[in-house]
Amino acid sequence: MSLFETVRSQMPLEIPAQLERMDSFWFNYRQFNQPIPQVVDTSQEKLKDKDFDVIVGGGTLGIFIASALQRRGWNVAIIEQGILQGRVQEWNISRKELNAFLELDLLTEKELEQAISTIYNPARVGFQGGKDLWVRDILNIGVDPVYLLEVLKQKFLDAGGKLFEQTAFQGASTHPDGISVEIIPKRDHAIIERITGRLLLDVMGHFSPIAKQARSQLYGNIKPDGVCMVVGSCAKGMPEKSYGDLIYSFTPIQNQCQYFWEAFPAREGRTTYMFTYVDADPQRPSFTQLMEDYLFWLPKYQEIELQQLQFERVLFGFFPSYKNNPLQTPWDRILQVGDSSGMQSPLSFGGFGSMVRHLSRLTDGLNAALHGDWLSQSDLRSLQPYQPNLSVTWLFQKSMSVAVNQSIERDRINYLLGVTFMAMEKLGDRVLYPFLQDVVQFVPLAQTMLAMSIADPVLVLKIMQQVGIVTLIDWLKHYLSLGAYSFLNQVSQQVEPAIANLLPEQQYQLQRQIEAWEYGSGGDYQP
Repeated sequence: MSLFETVRSQMPLEIPAQLERMDSFWFNYRQFNQPIPQVVDTSQEKLKDKDFDVIVGGGTLGIFIASALQRRGWNVAIIEQGILQGRVQEWNISRKELNAFLELDLLTEKELEQAISTIYNPARVGFQGGKDLWVRDILNIGVDPVYLLEVLKQKFLDAGGKLFEQTAFQGASTHPDGISVEIIPKRDHAIIERITGRLLLDVMGHFSPIAKQARSQLYGNIKPDGVCMVVGSCAKGMPEKSYGDLIYSFTPIQNQCQYFWEAFPAREGRTTYMFTYVDADPQRPSFTQLMEDYLFWLPKYQEIELQQLQFERVLFGFFPSYKNNPLQTPWDRILQVGDSSGMQSPLSFGGFGSMVRHLSRLTDGLNAALHGDWLSQSDLRSLQPYQPNLSVTWLFQKSMSVAVNQSIERDRINYLLGVTFMAMEKLGDRVLYPFLQDVVQFVPLAQTMLAMSIADPVLVLKIMQQVGIVTLIDWLKHYLSLGAYSFLNQVSQQVEPAIANLLPEQQYQLQRQIEAWEYGSGGDYQP
């Protein structure tokens, strides 16, 4: 009998069926049995009067940007396939990042504090055979999505926003003066309705049909370059621990996977995740196999017997990532936002933190674009610009994964990460803390690589062999761009005052470029 079967009675009743559906989806995904949707077309007909300024597809993260734009005075609609409500599982983030909700006047101080369900300190970073590092105030805040989304949803409606719940997105047509969107309300089943607007924001996530069509149209395929597979649970009965784990590993490579763990206190027990970086090769393990490994190692990880646990929630999923990110829209009047855009580090899974980080920048940029009617393909692409500080992290993901037929020492990844984090610790918090929050900066990265080369030059040569020359050359391009962006970000501080002397459209473009240098160099990070 499998471990999953032995603890099945301790889990919610719906979990076995959900796991079976996930494995079916993951199997077809690995086999590349994915039809390319054709949900966007182009029309030369003018729409004239439009129902809304902005239509947002996808409400879970879309409510953030929709609420921000509605507060700026724009007429915004949200299309949500289900009921717009938050999941029970907390979203983890750092406290300073939450200030975006205050700066955009989306929440009051009291509401923000009420949205925080858990706080823990310190957090651990450790790898088998190495020294544990302890950090504070990094991803240590657990936000209650149920409360957060309910407050934002009500404020959005009170401000005049329109919410289409239980409504499926069917397709969209771009027009010279706007965009029309076909929707199917659940109450009417097959009856298609049409709403119109000036701009469509695609916030429908990693598997958005619009994003799939865009990737196919731009790059010829939609197969991801990397995948993060995750299984986990929130359970009662675990020993009480005040600390959390940001990334922890206590096993060598097995089944061509290096398993990493994350854990933190939650309102209903303790949440633990096991994740691994792989690709979408058909030989990769199923989620049933991954769940078995999770249940096998969980007792050792949390010092508890499985029979003592009551699983409040069981979680599993995968997050694709692409080298060609962020996704550059091939159409006028359509912009990807959040997970559908790929505007997050390939080391991260889940887009809440990335969405919040870019929320103020996107709100300002979209507000300016709507005012000037700068909604062409090129205008919108400047809102999701190339970011070298995210692109360089591809080498890190590659070095933390093992190809299906690749043979390397079983302890190499743990050893590599141990050397890397020890080097960053010696360089100080100004190097370590940004990296743990997905912010890579040129000088700290250069210092870390130099320290690693001195500590173990043979290891560096092994990693170069592991990732391959093509990956290294591609990485070098992004690394040099990171240096250039860092320099331009410093120069832009002298240029910015001159923006007021330019024509409005020039102001818009230059401001977006300055923001690209700032965020692309990690210059937006505030310690």
